[in-house]
Amino acid sequence: MDISVRNPMLSPGDEGYVLSADFNINLNPRLDDAIARGVTLYFVVDFELTRARWYWLDEQVISRSQTFQLSYHALTRQYRLSSGALHQSFASLDDAQRILSRLRNWLVLERGAVRPGESYQAAVRMRLDLSQMPKTFQVNALANRDWNLSSDWARWIFSPAEFVVPAASAVVPLPVAVPDSR
Repeated sequence: MDISVRNPMLSPGDEGYVLSADFNINLNPRLDDAIARGVTLYFVVDFELTRARWYWLDEQVISRSQTFQLSYHALTRQYRLSSGALHQSFASLDDAQRILSRLRNWLVLERGAVRPGESYQAAVRMRLDLSQMPKTFQVNALANRDWNLSSDWARWIFSPAEFVVPAASAVVPLPVAVPDSR
C-alpha cells in the first residue's frame, strides 16, 4: 500500500457538507518512470456514506467519486494535474503530488441528504484507476504489483447537527450612496 489517508473530515459548507482529507502518496520508481514517459495516471477518490439498520443490510446513503489525472508534458517540461475541466501545471512531480495529496472542500452531501442527530459511517479512499489507462498498460499493470496503488478505506462516525450556513457566506447589505437632491 503506497497511499494512506489522514485527517478525513466532513464539515458544513454553503450548499451541503464538504469533505477534506490528506493523502500520503508514495509513487514507486516504475510509476515515476511511466509519468516521465508521458503515461497519464488516473487517481480516484471514493467517498461513501452509510447508515446502520438493525433489520437489514446497511443503507448506502451516498457514493461519490472524483478523478484526478496526473501527466507529464515533454514539450513544456511540466507536470499537469487535472480534474474535470480544471488544470494546473507544475515544474516538478513533487509539487503536483503535494496538491494531489490535499483534498479540500469537495461537496459530497447536499443540504437535506442526512438527518440531524443520526449517526452515519463515512469512508474515503484514494486509488490508482487502471481501467482508464491505455490497454497495453492495463495488461502489464494486472501482472505487476507495482501498479496496484490504493489506500485502505478510512472510516469514521459522522453525526450531522442542524445545518447552519457558515458565517462567511452570510449576505451583508452594503451601504448605498443616495444622490443629493439639492
